[in-house]
Amino acid sequence: MPESPRFLQAVRPDALTAGLRRQLIDCWVAVANTGGAVIALEFPMPPVSARDVAPVVDRLIAGLEPERSRILVAAYGDTLAGWLVLRRDPHPLIAHCGVVNHVQTCPAFRGRGIGAALMERVRVVAREEMGLERLQLSARAGLRLEEFYGRLGWVEVGRWPGALRVAPGDDRDDILMSLSL
Repeated sequence: MPESPRFLQAVRPDALTAGLRRQLIDCWVAVANTGGAVIALEFPMPPVSARDVAPVVDRLIAGLEPERSRILVAAYGDTLAGWLVLRRDPHPLIAHCGVVNHVQTCPAFRGRGIGAALMERVRVVAREEMGLERLQLSARAGLRLEEFYGRLGWVEVGRWPGALRVAPGDDRDDILMSLSL
């Protein structure tokens, strides 16, 4: 296996093959079911199935547009290793800022730097290809994600205490993070 993944971008709905769509779904199911902090609002609480995840992936794909929404993929050959979504709101007040969502590494590729590589690559795409000046993301407390993102230059800018109910009696902060490009 090569040392570094290759990066692909989907900027239009027709840019994703059926095989890549399937891998996005399978990755999201696996990540959500192994405790990953990527539970979409449309999902039930884990365990989730491909039937739960597919409509959310399909909505993400349908919304792809070069200036507004992209899926960034890290792959080894034809195998998905991780992915994320980069979005921008076109409203003039915030059009200079982007939002990173659904950052995930397929479980078989964890511990190989895929997440960090994706986060470094999204910084370049956001700045050089989309003309963004700042990125933001939201991370679930209790998983040390703020430390991971902090090592990559992201800064915690706030928290919503107890905003995320992972299970009865297990409320977590929603950590708000920002990165100047």
